[in-house]
Amino acid sequence: MMKFDGITPEARLLLSENRFRDSRDFYEENKQRIKDLAVTPMRQIAAILSEQLAALDPFMNTVPTKMVSRVRRDTRYTKDQHLYRENLWVMFMRDKHQWQHYPCMWFEFTPRNYSLGVGLFYQTPSLLTVWRELIREKPEEFKAAAELCERVGAVIDGDVYKRPKEGCPEGLEKYYNCKSVYFSFASLDLKDLEDETIIEILKGCYAAFSPMYSFMLEVSDRFSARGASDEF
Repeated sequence: MMKFDGITPEARLLLSENRFRDSRDFYEENKQRIKDLAVTPMRQIAAILSEQLAALDPFMNTVPTKMVSRVRRDTRYTKDQHLYRENLWVMFMRDKHQWQHYPCMWFEFTPRNYSLGVGLFYQTPSLLTVWRELIREKPEEFKAAAELCERVGAVIDGDVYKRPKEGCPEGLEKYYNCKSVYFSFASLDLKDLEDETIIEILKGCYAAFSPMYSFMLEVSDRFSARGASDEF
């Protein structure tokens, strides 16, 4: 396996302090430490897992420097004006500009927990219409994929419609009636991050998520074939 330096308590503390101070001077003074302790290990995770996930989707971006979030936040379009974040994430997905409505897998850590999951990156009502359509057409395939996600501890997240959508196959209501769809798993055991334990967890979970990713990929392909709009 490629080298993995681990995400240590020192790394998490440093990101938290950088966020708390919210100071360009502090960031510049500690920029190399932040890169070495936090950013580089996340890029290592991206590199280690990229081969497994590229085999699932050959169009997936596998350049680590483009897969890991930045420490410096873009504050132009948000009320939160903090300059820096205390969390980092890696996204396994196609280029979001060319493949806007396609699925992704992710891994994120904060000072308090870590999480990972699979979901549709940019969701619209029409995309979810295709989601429900494919569940109706392939209920057993979908059920099998959902059960694999749940077997590794992931649960479906997202708000549901107050009025149930028509045509739902029996037993799939909690998936069919979602306004947004993604399966996620979270843990408070930050010690997992300090060595290859997290690599093995990610490999196992992403293998379990693969059938759901493929199902979502079919949803996205069908949606794109219809023009990827909210007009149908």
